[in-house]
Amino acid sequence: MKPFKRVFLIVLDSVGIGEAPDAEQFNDKGADTLGHIAEHMNGLNMPNIAKLGLSNIREIKGIEKAEQPQAHYTKMQEASNGKDTMTGHWEIMGLHIEQPFQTFPDGFPEDLVKQLEEKTGRKIIGNKPASGTEILDELGEEHMKTGDLIVYTSADSVLQIAAHEEIIPIEEQYRICEIARDLTKNDQYMVGRVIARPFIGQPGAFERTSNRHDYALKPFGRTVMNELADASYDVIALGKISDIYDGEGVTETIRTKDNADGMEKFIQSMNKEFHGLNFLNLVDFDAKYGHRRDPQGYGEALEAFDKRLPEMLDKLRKDDLFIITADHGNDPIHHGTDHTREYVPLLVRHNQIVSGQQLDLRKTFADIGATIADNFDVTIPSHGQSFLKDIK
Repeated sequence: MKPFKRVFLIVLDSVGIGEAPDAEQFNDKGADTLGHIAEHMNGLNMPNIAKLGLSNIREIKGIEKAEQPQAHYTKMQEASNGKDTMTGHWEIMGLHIEQPFQTFPDGFPEDLVKQLEEKTGRKIIGNKPASGTEILDELGEEHMKTGDLIVYTSADSVLQIAAHEEIIPIEEQYRICEIARDLTKNDQYMVGRVIARPFIGQPGAFERTSNRHDYALKPFGRTVMNELADASYDVIALGKISDIYDGEGVTETIRTKDNADGMEKFIQSMNKEFHGLNFLNLVDFDAKYGHRRDPQGYGEALEAFDKRLPEMLDKLRKDDLFIITADHGNDPIHHGTDHTREYVPLLVRHNQIVSGQQLDLRKTFADIGATIADNFDVTIPSHGQSFLKDIK
């Protein structure tokens, strides 16, 4: 077979498939995102991903094993030290993260808060882990009266700044986040992302807008995306992909509002003539359902993805490669609101597959990046092993 001309990579954000061998070290013993959701739903109705072979990786209640899977299948173990979005995505593209990003379960240090107040000229309120919608209910009215910045975090390594668009213009909100990004780049704080969280509305009816903007750290080394872009291949980033990599190696960015919008724009992008990588993150699984510990909503979102899957598969050409995976777990039945250290599924489809085979267990997410680099004959990262020869 010739190399694939187009590679489509979908990350189902947080869709883990059972505890990793080192889960106990992360306080995640027993975590099982897909398994626990399926139990809660009394079986997941996902007939299309079933045909690809999801339950051939490990049986999931309600999802039948495929006698002749339409994809090659296995699961992957994270090698980096962490379980956050950036660590998982950066590893997928060939990096290995030794030092985990910092989290702030008790809020941000006083000295950081003081610097942020001095440099922005606005006081800080909140400064604690919180749900993005709940903290608006709690502090949105005070913010509107005072112009103070609502600062909060989560179980992730994030500093989030919420402000009403009619109180603080969006460009000023972005400038404030750029200040926060500059203050948190160093090893002292090591915050993975600063996120602008604009909202509108009145007390009791606040609504976050689509003007969210993420300010991530730059990857600590060159990724496969850098190699592709430098070799004049296309790297199309949908959803928050560009933000996660701080634009590194991205040749085109397509913003999305939610999973439904992400799937719609991804399907549209499959009509494009390009040569390279098309990379989508579907964030709702994680942000709307995992962190909020909502197994019902999570299960329904998974089933909604499955309904759109045939449209994606029908658009695959003979020289296309289609990969589905995840970046970590976020078990909505597990304690707390944090991500969970889990294996992630790997499904690899192209139209020459008659009956998919089980691939070897992957010891690092970087095997995906290595395979993409191998396909396009660019520099293969030092982390990861290509499975290209095993899928042709």
